[in-house]
Amino acid sequence: MHPLKLISWNVNGIRACMNKGFLDFFRKEDPDMICLQEIKAEKEQVNLELPDYHQFWNSAKKKGYSGTAIFTKHKPLNVSYGLGIEEHDQEGRVITLELPEYNVVTVYTPNAQENLARLPYRMRWDKAFLAHVKKLEDKKPVIFCGDLNVAHKEIDLARPNENRKNPGFSDEERAGFDNIVGAGFIDTFRHFDQSPQNYSWWSMRTNARARNVGWRIDYVVTSESLKSRLKSASILPQVHGSDHCPVSLVLK
Repeated sequence: MHPLKLISWNVNGIRACMNKGFLDFFRKEDPDMICLQEIKAEKEQVNLELPDYHQFWNSAKKKGYSGTAIFTKHKPLNVSYGLGIEEHDQEGRVITLELPEYNVVTVYTPNAQENLARLPYRMRWDKAFLAHVKKLEDKKPVIFCGDLNVAHKEIDLARPNENRKNPGFSDEERAGFDNIVGAGFIDTFRHFDQSPQNYSWWSMRTNARARNVGWRIDYVVTSESLKSRLKSASILPQVHGSDHCPVSLVLK
């Protein structure tokens, strides 16, 4: 059993983030694996020399939008892109790596959008994604991470009352996360830390980050069977470069 240091980060544009210290952070942390969301680029557009890492990119069909990437020191046995469902595989939102001991999935969950315009689609997505990770779990444990675009409980955002029917805190999206937990997955940060005011995303407006008026919408989630190996789970709000900060998990 190998230890694992995993970082997940919605970089809100890998090219922009690279101009704001991405590589310094990456080299300093030296993770076994980093999972990125909202890369907003194709591999050819980014000059990223990472000799110790295998790179996997899943860009959206639409240029400069969405997309995910994983850089890993451990060569996977197998790699798949998307969920294998046409409706869900246009936006580069999922990469799955099979490693000897577990599967690692990075995910950028669709936003329900203003007035919950995309909520019906989001509900179909949540169901399909949960089915994907449960199916993987039939063979070996799963670690999935990314911007899940939902604050699960009131403790997970600064202003729950004002946001009750807003995207990211609708009853339907929160129930989607209940289903993940109910299916036997662990929200690793909450496994270690039950305290409030721990957020991973802040609006670019109104100086929200400096005032810590934020949301916890970035997660690392694992199968129950990995519980005994969980060493630590952290949110890294001191790291800038995106409107999200990185989150991490260490397995012993």
